Amino acid sequence: MWIDRELNQEIKAASESFAVVVLTGPRQVGKTSLLEKVFPQYNYVSLDSGSLAEMAETRPDDFLASYPPPVIIDEVQYAPAIFRTIKNYVDRHRSQKGLFILSGSQNFMLMKNVSESLAGRAAVLPFLGLSASEWAAAYAPTQSSDWLEFLWRGSYPELWADIERPIPRDRWYQGYLATYLERDLRNLLKVGSLRDFERFLRVCASRCGQTLNMSEMGRDIGISTPTAKDWLGVLQASNMIYLLEPYYRSLGKRLAKSPKLYFTDTGLATFLMGLQSVDLLLNSNSAGHLWENHVVSQWLRWRDWHHPASALWFWRDQSGNEVDLIIETNQKLFPIECKFKEKPDRHDLKGINHLIRFYGSNEIGSAYIACRTSQTFNINQKVTAVPGWTCDNFTQLTGCKLA
Repeated sequence: MWIDRELNQEIKAASESFAVVVLTGPRQVGKTSLLEKVFPQYNYVSLDSGSLAEMAETRPDDFLASYPPPVIIDEVQYAPAIFRTIKNYVDRHRSQKGLFILSGSQNFMLMKNVSESLAGRAAVLPFLGLSASEWAAAYAPTQSSDWLEFLWRGSYPELWADIERPIPRDRWYQGYLATYLERDLRNLLKVGSLRDFERFLRVCASRCGQTLNMSEMGRDIGISTPTAKDWLGVLQASNMIYLLEPYYRSLGKRLAKSPKLYFTDTGLATFLMGLQSVDLLLNSNSAGHLWENHVVSQWLRWRDWHHPASALWFWRDQSGNEVDLIIETNQKLFPIECKFKEKPDRHDLKGINHLIRFYGSNEIGSAYIACRTSQTFNINQKVTAVPGWTCDNFTQLTGCKLA
């Protein structure tokens, strides 16, 4: 089953303005399917093939002669030499747009080559698994349990390709994890023990939605803090995790400076936690953190796909007062508190109230509680409780627009 992706129009528009468009994202999120759907007239080649990667790396001119523009080059990070050849081609055809569509699953390697060779010539679009909005448009959820199934199963399109005969979730993630460890990890970092790295992954999952403490994480599995830092960088480079930075201005000494850790796919996090059913998720001590992870990951997609000039933060002062998520856009801060409940009340506004007092009401736009309610309702004049499954509830409903 094909699920329409929100990035369709964005990537088309980018190809009409730039000679090169770069699509980055983890494996299995649908990059290839999206590009073939949006650009059916383009040539297509994947450098996952060793022989083609070698040709692109050692004989880039011959490679482009065999696969001339307009062309989609998948897993392009495997042939760094091709980037300079692409640059020279683009410079010789300055008036033409949409010549190259490049994609890759190793963000660090890919972006290093893009920044060195294609600066000013390429539009970069991050891509992740299904957003809750995309999933909802395809499957029309009618109750909270449907949404919880999406949170638990995850956002990889293949897991939703056949809803009548769904792929066993745990078996799929087992294979995905093994493939990731063997294929991508060895290319990004020399890890002495894949077993220790898998344990590190599980430690990260157990701390999703929490402030990052690398020395503590390293101590839990017997590795040094520098090693934990390197391994965390690998997870970022392969787009498996996202670090949400704290918001502060000149008063930053009073605020937290360590980021919070989130997975870009909640299904992978629940698998690593050993939560083998929705019921286990509901009864888990991690349910609130997973809900927060879900909300933040939806806003990450919103920012990357539609509003790249906006910024995402969290806020916490030295007294422990915290707001889970802040959207900075239109020169305003829009606080969002995440609550895994259906009926939040005034007692859930502590962090938002402290934020307003700290920066002043003129700096703060509308505030929200992202919760499991089925309908929006006002908690007071400033704060609205909104269904937190998607960003649509904030940006489209009357009275809940960020703009």
